Amino acid sequence: MLLGENTPRISIKNEAEKRGRKKERSTAFFVKEEAQLFEFVLQKMGGMSRTAVKGLLTHQNITVNGNVVTQFDYALKKGDSVSVCFSKKENGLRHPKIKILYEDDYLIVVHKAEGLLSVATEKEEPTTAFRIIMNHMKKQNPKNRVYVVHRLDRETSGVLVFAKTKEVQEALQTYWHHDVLEKIYYAVVDGIMEEDKGTITSWLTESPKSKIVYASPTDNGGEKAILHYETIKRNNKYSLVKINLVTGKKNQIRVQLQSIGHPISGDKKYGSEHSPLGRIALHAAKLTLRHPATGQRISFESPIPENMKMNF
Repeated sequence: MLLGENTPRISIKNEAEKRGRKKERSTAFFVKEEAQLFEFVLQKMGGMSRTAVKGLLTHQNITVNGNVVTQFDYALKKGDSVSVCFSKKENGLRHPKIKILYEDDYLIVVHKAEGLLSVATEKEEPTTAFRIIMNHMKKQNPKNRVYVVHRLDRETSGVLVFAKTKEVQEALQTYWHHDVLEKIYYAVVDGIMEEDKGTITSWLTESPKSKIVYASPTDNGGEKAILHYETIKRNNKYSLVKINLVTGKKNQIRVQLQSIGHPISGDKKYGSEHSPLGRIALHAAKLTLRHPATGQRISFESPIPENMKMNF
């Protein structure tokens, strides 16, 4: 059988029951015509403030056809069922370096702050995003597990996804390049970007000794890498760039921006001579993918840090 764009990658039967999720009081509405989720709920919940509706979405209290949705602009279709739950959900995690953005029976998506490893290295550092989430899950149930799906560099902040089962991890990793629909990053780079918009296409190779990745503008047998960029802001020393990552190769953004003469600020490994943030100024702002169990398009966002808005 061929897997279509919305084909679930794993079985979804009885997962909620197996994890003992309690039923909560909710109100359901049926969609009679196309609308955006936020405006639909605001209209149906007469008298509720815009802030309160935003809170329901942020705290995962709204489902569409049984699936949690947090996107304000999620497109509703005729016949969809929207449920609003009034029991406040507390995830119980309090940590200065990790904030849970989304959680269901299959995934746990977090904002990772800069300065925190995604997973342990050979040095076996005790505090990592993986360890923080694992400890959080085990407090809920000693049998709970967490599985790494992808990673962010220590100094890169932003959206990071973990799986709750080995099956989900394998499904996400197997179909990652197909099912990840959008990856948006922001970077502060050295110098004044000449172009407002552009595309960088390179072939990347890694030195086995130095572990440095090199970019070639022509096909040299390396891995083909593509990104689109848009210059958001400039001053006399730096530029803020929005990046739409088409491929996802090791150190891709860092080496490709260096290749056009604008290394990411703070990235000494790839040629930066300045560090206004005291770290590599790179942030994973948005990740859109197909849910491995439902096939539904879901997006997760982490706002750009204030110190990357170039108020310096």
